[in-house]
Amino acid sequence: MNENSRPFKPFEPLVERIKKDGICLDGGILKVDSFINHQIDPTFLQSMSIEFVRRFANKEINKILTIEASGIAPAILVGFLLNVPVVFAKKKKPSTMGNMLTTEVFSFTKNKAYTVCCSKDFLHKGDKVLFVDDFLANGNAAKGIIDLVEQAGAELAGMGFIIEKSFQHGGEKLREMGLQVESLAIIDSLDNCEIKFKEAEV
Repeated sequence: MNENSRPFKPFEPLVERIKKDGICLDGGILKVDSFINHQIDPTFLQSMSIEFVRRFANKEINKILTIEASGIAPAILVGFLLNVPVVFAKKKKPSTMGNMLTTEVFSFTKNKAYTVCCSKDFLHKGDKVLFVDDFLANGNAAKGIIDLVEQAGAELAGMGFIIEKSFQHGGEKLREMGLQVESLAIIDSLDNCEIKFKEAEV
């Protein structure tokens, strides 16, 4: 066990909200678009952001990083609570951005690779970065973010995800890298459209 590992404890209000409002579709898809990533419940998002801040209280953080688009809302609230800037990596190269860091990310959902970019003006050497996103599945987007942070000469303080799908093994791979990865709820299985949550570890 690395120094950033600790027993998993779910954020119970999120587990209950997923049971109430989450919709499971065929193919391992969990829809939470009624309160997280399409329609957003700001009060509930605030409570989850407070939990992220608590879980990373042992880290020095001076910047929040996310990737467009669904990670932006939770990242902004975490940044607000920590009083640090929030940067979101873009999935398309803007014509106005010349001084940029880029990396390639493969999307299993869309079955294609895309370029993720971030301005060098906003991600600097020595920055202590917390990555925040809504979902962790295969971990490809997270690995792209790790690449951007390394290119910038910054330090990744940790990664926070609202929901992790453990059966897609992204979290396992990230934790094997020695990172502090905090997921507020972990889904062990969506087989037969039944949501099975990972229980708290002792």
